[in-house]
Amino acid sequence: LLVSFSPFSLKPMASLRNTLSLVFCLLAATGPWLCSATSATDTFVYGGCSQQKFSPASPYESNLNSLLTSLVNSATYSSYNNFTIMGSSSSDTARGLFQCRGDLSMPDCATCVARAISQVGPLCPYTCGGALQLAGCYIKYDNVSFLGQEDKTVVLKKCGPSEGYNTEGISRRDAVLTELLGGGGYFRAGGSSDVQGMGQCVGDLTVSECQDCLGTAIGRLKNDCGTAVFGDMFLTKCYARYSTDGGKYNAKSHNYKTNYGGERTFAIIIGLLAAVVLLIIFLLFLRGVCSRGGNQLFFLALSSILILFNFFHNIENTHKHCIFKFSMHGS
Repeated sequence: LLVSFSPFSLKPMASLRNTLSLVFCLLAATGPWLCSATSATDTFVYGGCSQQKFSPASPYESNLNSLLTSLVNSATYSSYNNFTIMGSSSSDTARGLFQCRGDLSMPDCATCVARAISQVGPLCPYTCGGALQLAGCYIKYDNVSFLGQEDKTVVLKKCGPSEGYNTEGISRRDAVLTELLGGGGYFRAGGSSDVQGMGQCVGDLTVSECQDCLGTAIGRLKNDCGTAVFGDMFLTKCYARYSTDGGKYNAKSHNYKTNYGGERTFAIIIGLLAAVVLLIIFLLFLRGVCSRGGNQLFFLALSSILILFNFFHNIENTHKHCIFKFSMHGS
C-alpha cells in the first residue's frame, strides 16, 4: 500500500512514510508470533512407524490416501472417528483413527489432525503403519487390524525433575490422579491447588477398557515419576499426565489450564505501539497543514489511520485463523 502512493518532496511526508514503513513491518512481524502463541496443540509428543513398507502407486497407497482424507474431513465435525478402506486383500486394507483432546473446539481439532497427518508422512515414508501424538490430537493407521483392541504398551514415559520429598505435594498429586481415575468419560481433566491432571482414552475402547487402561497409566505415573514436578505416561490406547506449578516452566504443554495472559499482554503492547504511531501521525499532520502539500499529507494520514483501525478490527479474526495457516504451511 505504501508503494502505491506518489512520492512527495516534503520532508514531513518522507518522515511519515518512514514511520509507517516501520509500523507495518512491526505489524507484519507479529503474525508468526501470534500463530506460534496459539499452536500449543501442535506440539510434538511422540511418533512411531511400522517396519513393513508399501510400494509407491500401490493399491495400499491409494487406500491410505483415501483414509487420511477421511480422517481430516471427519475431524471438522467429530473429536473421534475411525475408518477402514477395504482393499482386494487384507494387506491392502487401510485402517485408521484420530482422537482429539476432549477440550478442543472443532476448528482446533480439525487443525490439529491436519497438522498431524502432514507430519506423519515425512516421519513414516512408505511405511504401512504410522502413529503420531501431538499435544492436542492423536492419529494412527495400519494395514494390520488394531481397532477396538486394548493395548497398554508404554510408548512414552517422561518424568520431570524431582522437587524433593514433599509429603503434602505428593498427597495433592495422588489425590488429583485418583480423582481422574474416578471420573467418567473418555476425557478427564481436573486439578487442586497447584496440581493439574489430565487423562484420555482412544475412542475405540469400551468404557471398562478405558478405565482399565487409565488405571494402568496412573499407577505407572505414581510409581515411576515419584516426586517429579510433572509426569507423562502414554500407553498405546490412553494417557495420563500431571503437572505442578513447579513443573510448568519445564514444558508449556504441561500447563493444562487455558492461558490467555500472554496474548493479552501482546495485545496491550500492540495497542500502545499504535497509539504512539497515531500521535506521530497527528503531529506530522499539524505540521503539514502549515506547509505546502498539507492536503496530500492529510490524505495519507487519514489512510494510515484507517489501515490501523482495520488491523485492530480484524486482529481477532487473524488470531482465530493463523493456527490453520500455520499448520498448512508447517512441516
